[in-house]
Amino acid sequence: MSSKYEYLDTGVDDDRMNLSGQITFLMLRGAGYAMAFCLIVWFLIWATITIGKMLPEESRDTEDPTPFSQIETVSEVLRA
Repeated sequence: MSSKYEYLDTGVDDDRMNLSGQITFLMLRGAGYAMAFCLIVWFLIWATITIGKMLPEESRDTEDPTPFSQIETVSEVLRA
């Protein structure tokens, strides 16, 4: 009995052994995908932190811009 979906190709006719082997293989593959995803997220966070540390101190101490800062700046220029 041969199945085209047999990943492990054990050559054993025991269906229960083949099923547990395939399930184990799929779980390990899923764990590998999860590890790759976590490593990518970790790398992106690490890269963001590293770039943030390379910025000068003045840029870290400035106030955060508000969504209306451009409007306030333009109105102040027009008043002057």
